[in-house]
Amino acid sequence: KNDKDKRISSYQRHLEFYNVTPWLSTFPLGISIAMEEQSAKDKNFDTDSINNIKVALMGPLSGIGDSFFWGTLRVIATGIGTSLALQGNMLGPILFLLIFNIPAILTRYYGLFIGYNIGANFIEKIQKTGLMDKLSYGASVIGLAVVGAMVATMVNINMPMKFGSGDDAVTIQSVFDGIVPGILA
Repeated sequence: KNDKDKRISSYQRHLEFYNVTPWLSTFPLGISIAMEEQSAKDKNFDTDSINNIKVALMGPLSGIGDSFFWGTLRVIATGIGTSLALQGNMLGPILFLLIFNIPAILTRYYGLFIGYNIGANFIEKIQKTGLMDKLSYGASVIGLAVVGAMVATMVNINMPMKFGSGDDAVTIQSVFDGIVPGILA
């Protein structure tokens, strides 16, 4: 292939579906940059592994990033900012923005460099030993577990319908919760 064909295939490779929480998106992008460099140096490099590693990291990183940034950091920042704002203190909204955005920006910035440094060394090693498939599978399992736990704790579905009448009435929700709590979510 000539350079133009390689560039076109690289563009097409990075136009495929990629969805990860924005705060941690730079980490897999740093890894893919390192892998693209490796691909440019090595003619026998498996270019499919570049997209595979991004796909394998989407689920776990999204689960971790969403639960930390949306579920923890935003709640803490909102609590601090709101309590000050309710007292009429102008520092409330400012602190909210600082508490949430400083870690988010730093994570994005350093994530790229960490991903690149890990990618340059780590990917080369696991590709030689054949661990890429196992890593992809393991990352998928972790990602699905994190997303499943997130759904079970953050989604609430209640079935208020009852069987029977009076004090002996049993709700459908209590039956489901007796089998597996949170099964409807």
